[in-house]
Amino acid sequence: MLGMQLMNDLRRIDLNLLVVLDALLSEQHVTRAAERLHLSQPAVSHALARLRDVLNDPLLVRQGGTFVPTARALELAGPLAEALAQVQALLAPNRFDPASAKRRFRVAMSDYSAAILLPGLVRVLRHEAPGIDLQIIQASREGMVDGVLNGDIDLAAGVFPDMPAELRTTLLFEEHYTCLVDRDSLPANGTLDLPTYLSRPHVLLEMRGSGTPEIERALTAIRERRHVAISLPHWGVAPQLIQGTDLILTVSSRGVPNIDQQHLLAVPPPFHIPSFAFELAWHARRGGDSGLQWLIGQVQGVLSESHR
Repeated sequence: MLGMQLMNDLRRIDLNLLVVLDALLSEQHVTRAAERLHLSQPAVSHALARLRDVLNDPLLVRQGGTFVPTARALELAGPLAEALAQVQALLAPNRFDPASAKRRFRVAMSDYSAAILLPGLVRVLRHEAPGIDLQIIQASREGMVDGVLNGDIDLAAGVFPDMPAELRTTLLFEEHYTCLVDRDSLPANGTLDLPTYLSRPHVLLEMRGSGTPEIERALTAIRERRHVAISLPHWGVAPQLIQGTDLILTVSSRGVPNIDQQHLLAVPPPFHIPSFAFELAWHARRGGDSGLQWLIGQVQGVLSESHR
């Protein structure tokens, strides 16, 4: 019932105003929204005033140097993004021209995913599609799935073992785990056995409680537990915590490609942790969005190139 009311409200507004509203909700700043739409700031301000009148809601309220969306605006954001995507797919099916396209894609990924995907993807976009903008969003697995479902996220990169039927995925690669340790903390043969693994403190990478359940499930399977001494959401700094300590970091192997090999050592886990699929996910309703499908193809191409 609520979703129907939201769509009815959106139908009362002409398409040009909807495009402005989408930009305002995304940028939360009149000047940046105007730049994104290639309009003047007064034109966007005038459009915002009309939107407020039609919807009988302030939509964006000033807080400090920016605008904050109202509860009503947040309700409209998902259906609005869906409606605009459907219109765009309807008007330009299978005719996406990256060289001339002007779009913003909202892509969810962790800094692990960003390190693997973003450098190559950005180079491709700057050369082949300079009018394409990316908004990178960081969220837990659950947050990514919810964002794709409600239209806040166009594309998500991650591990999705339990995917709703409304979403579609494509495999990017199979990943396995490795253990990062200080080189001087292991025996001369450089092996890590299970008793040592269990007796040592660990670093756990997690975001808002999502953690890495695959590792804990693998330990449970052999009826063992580990002691997590440090839990943090930052991939980038985690290897630096290992150097000069007895800590162990168990992570995806691609997450530590450029470690300090003079001081750190990557070794196999001393117990079996199943490999996992790293995927891209998007909503089934976006299957006809040729621009999004082009972007998915570019991500796949970046990985193929880096693998070669």
